[in-house]
Amino acid sequence: LVFCSQGEWVWVDSDIGVPIGARVKETPSGRRFLVNDEGKEESLSPELEASVKIMHPTSVEGVDDMIKLGDMTEAGILRNLLLRHKQGLIYTYIGSVLVAVNPYQDYPMYSGDQVKLYQGRKLGELPPHIFAIAESCYTNMMRHHKNQCCIISGESGAGKTESTKLILQYFAAVSGGLSKQEIEHQILESNPILEAFGNAKTIRNDNSSRFGKYLEIFFNKDGVIEGARVEQYLLEKSRVCHQASEERNYHMLYCMLAGITAEEKRTLSLGDAKEYTFLSKGNCIVCDGRDDAKDYQRVLSAMKTLTFSESQCQEILKLLATILHLGNICFEGESLKDGVCSLQVNKSSLGTSLTHRSFRTNRESVTKPLSSEQASDCRDAFVKAIYNKLFIWIVGKINSIIYQRLIKNPKTSFLSIGLLDIFGFENFISNSFEQLCINFANEKLQQFFVGHIFKLEQKEYLKEDIVWKNIKFSDNQNILDLLAGKPCNLLALIDEESHFPKGSDVTMLNKMNKQHKKNKTYIASRSEHDTYFGIHHFAGVVYYDSKGFLEKNRDGISSDIIKMVEMSKNKLLRQIFENELSTNGTYCLFQIFLKTQVEDAGDNRKQVPTLSGQFRQSLDSLMKTLSACHPFFIRCFKPNNDKRSEVFDRELCMRQLRYSGMMDTIRIRRLGYPIRHTFAEFLKRYRVLLKTTDCNPKIVSLSNILTRYLYFNSSMTFGYFLLQVRGYRVRKDWKQKRGAVILLQAHTRGMLDRRVYILKRSITPEPEEEIIPLKSEPVEEIIPPVSISTTPSQSEEDDDEFDDETEEFSFYKFSILHFQGSATHTHISKRLQQSLLHHDDEGDAVACVSVNWIILRYMADLPEPKSADATSLASSTISRNVPNRRGRRLSNLVGLDQDEGVLIGEGPRLQRPLTPVEKLNIIIGYALSRPNIRDEIYCQICKQLVRNNNRNSRMLGWTLLSICLGMFPPTDLFMKYLENFVRKGPNGYGTYCTERLRRINANGERKELPCWEELKAAKSKEPIEVSVTLMDDRTISLNIDSASTSAEVCQALATKIDLRDTYGFSLYISLYDKMWSLGSCGNHVLDAVSQCEQEMTRQGKQEKDTPWKLSIRKELFRPWHDCSKDSISTDLIYRQVIKGIKSGDYTSEKEDEYVHMAAQHYYIQFGSAFNKDNVQKVVDECIATQLIESKSMSKWIQLISTAVLQVKSIQKESVKAELVDNAQQKWPLFFSKFYDVTMTSGPPLPKSRFFVAVNWSGVLFMDGRDKKLLDLPYIEIKEVQKMRHGELSDLTMDTVRGEFVLASEEAADMAALIDEHLEGLRQYSVYAMAKQDVKDSTFLVFKRGDLLLVERDEHSTNDSWVRATNQRTSNTHLNNIMQYLKQSFTWFSLWFRREKNKEHSRMNQKNVHNVPFSPCHRLAGKDGSRPGPARGFGREKLWIHSREPLKQPLMKSLANNSELSSRACNYMGDYPIKHARSPMELTDQIFGPATQHEVLQDEIYCQIMRQMTGNQSRISLDRGWQLMWLITGLFPPSPGLMGHAQRFLETRPRNQLSNGCLQRLLDPRKCPPHMVEVDAIQQNSAQIFHKIHFPNDSDDIFEVTSTTTNKDLCHGVASQLKLNSADGYGLYLKTPNKVTSLDEELYFFDSLRQTSDPPKKAKKVKEGNTNIPYLVIIRRKLWFNVTPGRDLVADLTFHFPQEMPKYLRGYHNCSREDMITLGGLLFRVEVDSDRSQFVMIPRMLRQLVPADQIKSMSPEEWKKSGITVQEAKIAFLKAISTWPTFGCAFFEVKQSCEPSYPSTFLIAISKQGVSFIDPQTKELLVMHKFKNISEYYSKGSRFQMTVGTVMKNDFICETSQVRARLLISVLAKYFWEKKPIHIIL
Repeated sequence: LVFCSQGEWVWVDSDIGVPIGARVKETPSGRRFLVNDEGKEESLSPELEASVKIMHPTSVEGVDDMIKLGDMTEAGILRNLLLRHKQGLIYTYIGSVLVAVNPYQDYPMYSGDQVKLYQGRKLGELPPHIFAIAESCYTNMMRHHKNQCCIISGESGAGKTESTKLILQYFAAVSGGLSKQEIEHQILESNPILEAFGNAKTIRNDNSSRFGKYLEIFFNKDGVIEGARVEQYLLEKSRVCHQASEERNYHMLYCMLAGITAEEKRTLSLGDAKEYTFLSKGNCIVCDGRDDAKDYQRVLSAMKTLTFSESQCQEILKLLATILHLGNICFEGESLKDGVCSLQVNKSSLGTSLTHRSFRTNRESVTKPLSSEQASDCRDAFVKAIYNKLFIWIVGKINSIIYQRLIKNPKTSFLSIGLLDIFGFENFISNSFEQLCINFANEKLQQFFVGHIFKLEQKEYLKEDIVWKNIKFSDNQNILDLLAGKPCNLLALIDEESHFPKGSDVTMLNKMNKQHKKNKTYIASRSEHDTYFGIHHFAGVVYYDSKGFLEKNRDGISSDIIKMVEMSKNKLLRQIFENELSTNGTYCLFQIFLKTQVEDAGDNRKQVPTLSGQFRQSLDSLMKTLSACHPFFIRCFKPNNDKRSEVFDRELCMRQLRYSGMMDTIRIRRLGYPIRHTFAEFLKRYRVLLKTTDCNPKIVSLSNILTRYLYFNSSMTFGYFLLQVRGYRVRKDWKQKRGAVILLQAHTRGMLDRRVYILKRSITPEPEEEIIPLKSEPVEEIIPPVSISTTPSQSEEDDDEFDDETEEFSFYKFSILHFQGSATHTHISKRLQQSLLHHDDEGDAVACVSVNWIILRYMADLPEPKSADATSLASSTISRNVPNRRGRRLSNLVGLDQDEGVLIGEGPRLQRPLTPVEKLNIIIGYALSRPNIRDEIYCQICKQLVRNNNRNSRMLGWTLLSICLGMFPPTDLFMKYLENFVRKGPNGYGTYCTERLRRINANGERKELPCWEELKAAKSKEPIEVSVTLMDDRTISLNIDSASTSAEVCQALATKIDLRDTYGFSLYISLYDKMWSLGSCGNHVLDAVSQCEQEMTRQGKQEKDTPWKLSIRKELFRPWHDCSKDSISTDLIYRQVIKGIKSGDYTSEKEDEYVHMAAQHYYIQFGSAFNKDNVQKVVDECIATQLIESKSMSKWIQLISTAVLQVKSIQKESVKAELVDNAQQKWPLFFSKFYDVTMTSGPPLPKSRFFVAVNWSGVLFMDGRDKKLLDLPYIEIKEVQKMRHGELSDLTMDTVRGEFVLASEEAADMAALIDEHLEGLRQYSVYAMAKQDVKDSTFLVFKRGDLLLVERDEHSTNDSWVRATNQRTSNTHLNNIMQYLKQSFTWFSLWFRREKNKEHSRMNQKNVHNVPFSPCHRLAGKDGSRPGPARGFGREKLWIHSREPLKQPLMKSLANNSELSSRACNYMGDYPIKHARSPMELTDQIFGPATQHEVLQDEIYCQIMRQMTGNQSRISLDRGWQLMWLITGLFPPSPGLMGHAQRFLETRPRNQLSNGCLQRLLDPRKCPPHMVEVDAIQQNSAQIFHKIHFPNDSDDIFEVTSTTTNKDLCHGVASQLKLNSADGYGLYLKTPNKVTSLDEELYFFDSLRQTSDPPKKAKKVKEGNTNIPYLVIIRRKLWFNVTPGRDLVADLTFHFPQEMPKYLRGYHNCSREDMITLGGLLFRVEVDSDRSQFVMIPRMLRQLVPADQIKSMSPEEWKKSGITVQEAKIAFLKAISTWPTFGCAFFEVKQSCEPSYPSTFLIAISKQGVSFIDPQTKELLVMHKFKNISEYYSKGSRFQMTVGTVMKNDFICETSQVRARLLISVLAKYFWEKKPIHIIL
């Protein structure tokens, strides 16, 4: 019973058959009544209260995604749409489907700001919007490289066409930012053309699309629109001849008559629309809200954009005029009465073809006159054919333009998004053939829609890892079978009857009734005279009138008409009938639509497809296209039929809900889990139910609420991210049914027991007192009875020894100290009701009770439940990979359900028979996922082993305990007690379990469930034998256990094979073709085996058949690796390298390296003796198969043989060591340890998430396996520190390039490895560089930067005494220099002594490379190759100054482009040039290309630093510093060069520019240095001052830098002038030809270069400066609430001098009195207090009054005042500030597109919007608010602006090219500011 309280919302029944919302109200007297959503009141009687249903809170408030609705019903969805409609929210989601309700008014929600807002955002992040769907389409296409489609459906008037245009505009806006906007504009301009020819006014819609359209937009790989294609479907041709009342013909016919000139009307013999029959049948000539003349101009403009020629436009007008004239033709009897036609055919020929019909008999051709009715039908058929084919031709013409650039390229090279705007489901009073086709299309789309929604639902459940049964949803396949699927379907019967000469609508209907009368989907006619039949569509029953079906399906015109067309001189008419004319007149679609026709039996002409056949073919093609795309759906709704903006017709919307297929979405959702809460939402809503004062959602877990207070039952389930609930109603219905079943069972059992009792009593009557009372049986057994199926105890069983009270750590004593309640330490045969130990977490306590049940079942102390639904639940087995993911919930292990009599945590997954392995996995899974219950699990197992009289149960218990001891250790609290307990284990379990406990405690817990091998080993209590494969193919057998780690295995293996150098050898595991490293650390080996078994299980195979293999490989080298220390290690690495080369793991770009290694391998294996067969063996062993296939075997044998013959006899071990060393040097990345990290801070990199590879050479940041982000040699790493934050650790790496902070789970391991290498390198290091001067004579004297060779004295007993040699002075000193090392030296960690001279020489070469500024970028050899060790010292020192020009670039990347190689030294004067050049010319040549091509920038840096290194010329060095100062202000070096450049500057602090250069390394500029910068630095001045001019003709100088932006300069000017605010000011550059606004985000000097430099053609001049003179002016650009008098400096400097000229030009509309007052003020400004100047007023009028008002003013009318000049200016501003045009930006433009406007007028931009003003009267013509301006652009002198959000209107005008650009900049500035502003130039 529902009790309704005050303010509660409920559902009540309504007249439309769907409940509506109502709210309970209560009067002071206590009377209660309901107020429904419509405002009607109804008394709340007890009967009504019993029938109402409580409304879910989501239906009260409304939601933006209707999937969140608690009331997932028709009523819930309908009310949600109603609530949002009232709030002005027209968009709503239902999952990924967008519901759009037509608002019937303009909404400001489609601006450019909205496009930017939704761009790059995921669906659901922002409120519902059509742009969100468009963005999802675009993003999915770009991310997944799959075509997308958007299906837009709905009734006529629902807004489908506008939705299509909005999506198209979004794509154009997103793509337009990346392209030239030409193709986007052409695609957009196709809309007005298609609308004009294909749309019409209907009763329901003023702009109804009368055809289906599929627009496919093609994008390139960058997301830029490349083209599009339009497909049209089923144009409503009948509208051309017939319109219903209050409807119109197609728009274009009315637009033509309203828009063409009088001359064109005379040419086409046209008049007004009301004169034409085809335009007046609907008695509706004018459509309110449409301007046909304006639309005509818009169509003509669009046709020009789409390159329709003038002649083509005229031909189209001729055909349209012909249609109108043909409609006025009247037929009387058998003759043509009157009419005028523009078909350019003979009038008699036209009359004959319309009034006569020719057909062939067996012998001759016969012509027969037609009746007036038949002639009218013939004329109508001809007219419809003309218009239909003209429309098809126009679509083809549009496609030829917007699809032309795609024709040359394959379609597969582009991605596409399709927009389907197609007619919705139709059900009128009278439905004809068109409705049948339309509804057939909707049935196909409905099937596609429902199938997609069902797949989405399945995908959601799979994503959430929810086990669910297959949903059976309503499929409309039976309807499609009836219409077009099975043989003898309706469309096939219609086609068949259309081909019969005597076929009629009646015969067709009879056949249909006879064939399908037994089909439940088909409704046959009631009688023979009834022409109607019906179909049960998915949206309801529709009755069709069969009259006219065949005629429309035949879609025919006679051969006489075709012959007449063939004789026409109208080119376009012949062109659109080209296909028919090509068949020489045989097209004649069914010359049988006249009843009197006779078919020629000998005519074997091919039958032309019927209209339904063509439509089916097009529809099949469309469905195939849609099926290949990822679809999005938009369901458009109209709230009422009256097109009123605030009316919501429930019944109409309910019908549309059903027609749109939304109810199928609801049905599918309800069958699954309709209610979905995130964990956070659920906790926020229900945490108030907790009976505790601690309701902090950060502390209280979700499981607490579910398991303790909320009756968590089978209607709920956990996913990864959501709690999903089946719903209140479903749960309620289930409980009611269950209650009914229980009641029936109770009565039935009672009846049966009474019968038995009566029967017994009748047979053996006994005294009443001896009657045995009946036992009461439970009605429903939820919990199985505890019937322990145990074997009876045997007398020979020994007593337990586990309850000795005297032992210190006995289990008995532990139970006394820690067990809860009355729990004992002995075996029990029933389940625990609470946990043994106390747990603070209630979830842990619940889990303990559940795991106890499983333990009892595992030990056979309780039987398995006999679930009636065990078969269906068998799929709900435990996922074995759960414990590997610690973040996943316990519900992934077991079903957490709660119901009457079932303990929490025991859902369907446990209420079924489980296998022993499943039970074991559940127990261990609980322990791994909940560490706090591990002691509890051990206690429960031990408890069941104490005094257990069942031998089988005890053995199972000890097996379980032994397995657990290999998986997780107990806590310290229980450790000693457990040790004592297991020591007494029977039958060998004591020793076995004790050892396992010791091992797991030492090595730590496992991460995965036990594998099959250890389960097998647990039964036998034997170790697990594994085989490890070596690289020499030997197999070593080892014994491991559950706790064995990879480090233990590697060490055991090394001991067996006598491997001494074990560093870097790791254990690997492989499965099929996959292999991964387990390292040589604490990773558990059997965890990896368990992962392999999980993969096998996922593939549906047996775990015991898993073919995993273990092997040992070299994973990492030390930087100081020495092959001579361990020959076994060297041999294993050598064999690994050979196998790696063979398998293709180790690759080289050079063929010679393969040959060299193969020759080394030959020598190692066979010695120096040559044998060709052995060479072939070597090729087979170490040359990859692909290489052998690409180059023949014989060629490889020849190459290797040649190399083998050249090998000299040396020791094989040396060759083997050399091969290993080469592999170490060549493939450092393949001998690396990889770590997944996230960079939280540090120098900028392309990505913040990447891999770190640590190897012998350094640390690499990798994006994948191939792309290097950063290479850090150890010499650049200063220090590594680690810090732990929760589960993640941070590693801080301090390098010369900056400090990197990396977060990783393995940060500690990574830090330890890097530290180990750094410390080892320091110990091996022999070189150091001095960081400070030391002049103490008792020590070696050295200066900062000196390189020292440090060697320990072998004869010294003191380790601190070393021998040091200064490489600069060659002085050597033996003393205690070590005390200086930490503070005075930087150790070069890569320079260490090698025992071999060859290696020592190689390392010394590194010494040479690391001294210069940029060692790693040098191009060493002429051929681009790196020089060998022996040749490196004899070459030119590329890092030192030279007066010789470079022969090639320094950078390897520029080896083939040396154009700029010598520019730097030219400026510095180091190399003479033929012709003298100015410094400006040289700096342009040096830096100009580098600002355009980033690859040149490092080259310029290196050349400048090279010429400054070792340069003895003071002049040259000064110029070098000048270049360095300029380049650091232009662009920074690359990250790889940055550190070297910084060190170069830091080591030269004496130069005054050094510190300044360091501070200038900022973001790059776009242009080379400006002349001002070059002049300043040539004068050795780092300060630059520039003159800025003000509107009041004053100026001042201000300091600027190379990195000053225009915005920074504006703020500097405002600060220096002490303005109140810097907002609203902008810079302008004035040259002799133009004034340009400077972008505030650009650098100041870049702006000057871009706008003041001469054109490229004018650069070559004989002499003089090439720079154009310019002025930099600052003006107020944006007026933010400017109030005259508030800021005097701004008023006098900016406001007055900017506003006065606009007033004098006559832009403002002011009264005569205002002009007199203002004139007096301006006169005071001009003459101050000089009264003698009064006589000059007549001559000064142009400086006092507006130009167009001078003649109307008299000199005697001036108001004279005694104020100062300053006061006069302020008074002037205050007077004009009250005008609406104050602060406007004015533009004079010319236009011809709007006849109601003057040809020349003013555009004024103000804070209100864009205003059009008549320049003569100053009256406002129109004002467009900024929110209504959807787009604008200019091209040359043409400016175009589109106004409207839903209905678009284009305005086109012309002005000067400069003014057009300024106009665009003003509009752009407003939109960037995103708030109402005044703008002025």
